[in-house]
Amino acid sequence: MEDPIRLISSRWIHQGRLAKVREDKVILPRGTEDTYEYLEIKAGATTLAVEDNLDVWLVHEWKYAVGRYSLEAVSGGIELGEEPAATARRELREEVGLAAAELTPMGFVDPFTTMLRCPNYLFLARGLTHCGHDHEEGELIRIIRMPLREAVAKVMAGEITHGSSAVAILKASAMLA
Repeated sequence: MEDPIRLISSRWIHQGRLAKVREDKVILPRGTEDTYEYLEIKAGATTLAVEDNLDVWLVHEWKYAVGRYSLEAVSGGIELGEEPAATARRELREEVGLAAAELTPMGFVDPFTTMLRCPNYLFLARGLTHCGHDHEEGELIRIIRMPLREAVAKVMAGEITHGSSAVAILKASAMLA
């Protein structure tokens, strides 16, 4: 499908360590000129680790951008040259100290399609073994284990607000039903 918006010019406004902001001058479908600004951050992976009894492993972690703790599935940024599945396995080990015998892709989500480019790949981790975690300096994490049905209830009640985690929990619940 042809792009209905024509790009006139583009420039990077900011290129930081974690985020880049771009400004595009465009012509809209009816001929009007406009400016689009969008944020680009590196892609990520979100992994829901599920035990045989359908308990899930989540992290309760301080998130600077929202200024509060957030209950989430294991998530992290994909490093340059790293495959999403490798990121999922690395973050699972680092954040909750688990290794997965089975890692099932559950697609990807776009967190906010209007102004953010940051695909987040979703995985279901099964066949778990404990291997010891390795939190980064800025990670203030409490590891939480709960039944999958309780995690679904927390999504539905708005207690889990991290979008990729919510989608991963609901997808896993449907897959494992």
